[in-house]
Amino acid sequence: MMHLLTSPEAWAALLTLTALEIVLGIDNVIFLSVIVSRIPEKQAHRARQIGLGLALIFRIILLSLLVWLIGLTAPVFSFSGYGFSWRDLILIGGGLFLIAKATHEIHAEVEADDGKGDRESGGNAFFWVIVQIIVIDIVFSLDSIITAIGMAQDIEIMIAAVVIACLVMYISSGPVSRFVAEHPTTKMLALAFLVLIGVALVADGFQFHIPRGYIYFAIAFSAAVEFFNVLAKRNRRKVRKPSV
Repeated sequence: MMHLLTSPEAWAALLTLTALEIVLGIDNVIFLSVIVSRIPEKQAHRARQIGLGLALIFRIILLSLLVWLIGLTAPVFSFSGYGFSWRDLILIGGGLFLIAKATHEIHAEVEADDGKGDRESGGNAFFWVIVQIIVIDIVFSLDSIITAIGMAQDIEIMIAAVVIACLVMYISSGPVSRFVAEHPTTKMLALAFLVLIGVALVADGFQFHIPRGYIYFAIAFSAAVEFFNVLAKRNRRKVRKPSV
């Protein structure tokens, strides 16, 4: 352990892997922000805590099962000349789940469903939010940990990077959730991101890798445009407000 603390290579690996894990965690934060927007604020806060706590637990458990995890990339069956591993099947299933969930939420937004039914069901709605968070946490954790295995050799560095990334996700999830809840157009944009991420996961499962840089650039660019839209709308509202 001490040699890692004094090794420049170990620190460089930690910084690089932490940055990568934070970027990969953007998907998790977006999903959490959308999924908790239809339950009361107190329950939403608890759901975010539980969701991010589970994300950290899943990642550490998967890291401690390195040999088994690497075995997930071995093909279990072939179809039309393509070999599919358990990792591929999990990514395809998780991607389809994301696409279906985002499409359902977009339909609810377009039909002007304010989610009162979800709020009235109380504990039942909270339970299903947690179930959905667990499902998607497993998918994102798998992608995140396989990336960590490819980037670093020491499990201590991997665990440190995962813990730091989850702390950043925890700090950012509250403000992101509030921003998404306060601005309906931002929520629609977040749902579009989830469809995009779902398509990328399904493509990965079929061994067609879409470079994540393209996806994250599209997300960053769209988010910047939406930020200026929100800022412009706020300034127009101030101008129209009659002076006292």
